[in-house]
Amino acid sequence: MAPAADREGYWGPTTSTLDWCEENYFVTQYIAEFLVGMGSWCFHMTLQYEMQLLDELPMIYSCCIFVYCMFECFKMKNSVNYHLIFTLVLFSLLVTTVYLHVKDPIFHQVMYGMLVFTLVLRSIYIVTWVYPWLRGLGYTSLGLFLLGFFLWNIDNIFCDSLRDFRKEVPPILGVTTQFHAWWHILTGLGSYLHILFSLYTRTLYLRHRPKVKFLFGIWPVIMFEPLRKY
Repeated sequence: MAPAADREGYWGPTTSTLDWCEENYFVTQYIAEFLVGMGSWCFHMTLQYEMQLLDELPMIYSCCIFVYCMFECFKMKNSVNYHLIFTLVLFSLLVTTVYLHVKDPIFHQVMYGMLVFTLVLRSIYIVTWVYPWLRGLGYTSLGLFLLGFFLWNIDNIFCDSLRDFRKEVPPILGVTTQFHAWWHILTGLGSYLHILFSLYTRTLYLRHRPKVKFLFGIWPVIMFEPLRKY
């Protein structure tokens, strides 16, 4: 994580509680951290506190949806677990309320980490005891996420060294050391594969006979056949 902002751009002084290792307003005065991740572009473009919340809080909400899907994947069709919904909604509200008052990014990271850890445990249970042939998909998703997490920490710990290195090398090489950007790419891909894993698990339980296909030979999608008749 970088110290104070390098320079001031179109959006004025930085008000966010986080400022990552990308050199601020290096490419244009309108974008503080250039195209780090499209899903959180408002935060990285402005480095304003309100936009930071728009980036971070949906991470909690979407992860709660993932948790619900993973724990309900073996339920009958059209069933609704209101107790789990209430628990996850309450958790989201508590995290939001506390984070608005505490304003400590470590709190958000710990809460998000708890949800991800819950998903990892549930996924390991499924590929170990229920559908072991899904290990490839499940572990690939987890591996990409962990690789992104590793690079993100490298970016935080060695920020000054990475900045100095980028000043000495051509821009086309320096951009490859923007490990926070790689965090977005790898965790985005890992999350997508996790959604496929969840869909595969659910449709398989409902006897749809899902299969992983690759569009253009590279992009994985789930295809499934009609329900089996007995």
